[in-house]
Amino acid sequence: MDGSEIAGLIRGATVWIIPVILAITLHEAAHGWAASRLGDPTARLMGRVTLNPLAHIDPFGTLVLPALLLIIKAPFLFGYAKPVPVNFSRLNNPRRDMALVALAGPASNVLLAAIAALLFHLVDLVPDGAVEWVTENLRNLFLLNLVLAVFNMLPIPPLDGGRILVAVLPDRLAWKVARLERAGLFVVIAVLFLLPFMAAQLGVTLDVARTLIWTPVETLASVIMTVTGH
Repeated sequence: MDGSEIAGLIRGATVWIIPVILAITLHEAAHGWAASRLGDPTARLMGRVTLNPLAHIDPFGTLVLPALLLIIKAPFLFGYAKPVPVNFSRLNNPRRDMALVALAGPASNVLLAAIAALLFHLVDLVPDGAVEWVTENLRNLFLLNLVLAVFNMLPIPPLDGGRILVAVLPDRLAWKVARLERAGLFVVIAVLFLLPFMAAQLGVTLDVARTLIWTPVETLASVIMTVTGH
């Protein structure tokens, strides 16, 4: 492999690594910031209310998992960081504030997607040699943040949507849903990947990712692009 090929690989990696790190870092920092504002300083005292990615990166979830999904050409790309510690009992209004802390992560991703869309208007100011690289970064930042927001809003614990669901359900139902937390990610993987695979073996097309992820992402993307003048 010569120098130009190595440079191409590095360039190709950076247009995904930078958006992944930005999206996940802001997502986790937003959880910590919201918790701090609502009465629980745990994340702030542990240095997690920061935009320094080193405080949030999980080697597997932030780097290895997105890379594997990219390599196998998964229907969508996502990852995760080290969870921000939140002591819900210290929140001012634990039930309500648990939902607000959970919502802060996906909301930050939608905001970052909107910022990426706005920055597209400034691409003409970028030096010619960097236009393609900057454009790819912004495109991936826009798409990845929307996927991360939609994915995390699926109503299954420990995803943010699951935490919000637990916060708004009556106690008896909330307890039953909360018990899914340990197995929640396995349920998500089974629904999004294993179920369509098994259906395909039977000759049935079951595009769960299209229904649960891509359709909401496309709707959000259309709204943001309209609002930001694209």
